[in-house]
Amino acid sequence: MSEQPHKKLSDEDQAKVDNYLHSGINKVERKPFRPLLLLLVIVGILTLLSLVSIFIARTKGVV
Repeated sequence: MSEQPHKKLSDEDQAKVDNYLHSGINKVERKPFRPLLLLLVIVGILTLLSLVSIFIARTKGVV
């Protein structure tokens, strides 16, 4: 009772897809991901927005 799943592509079409994926056309050189830099940027933006909101609240007499 070991039935093989139904193929969505013919062998010829699968060979074309495999050839394309291994050709290097779709590869992009990227810089390494730096999570600490991302964290610093997010914290910097949040700090800036917090300071702006505090400034606006003080100028309007809320705080």
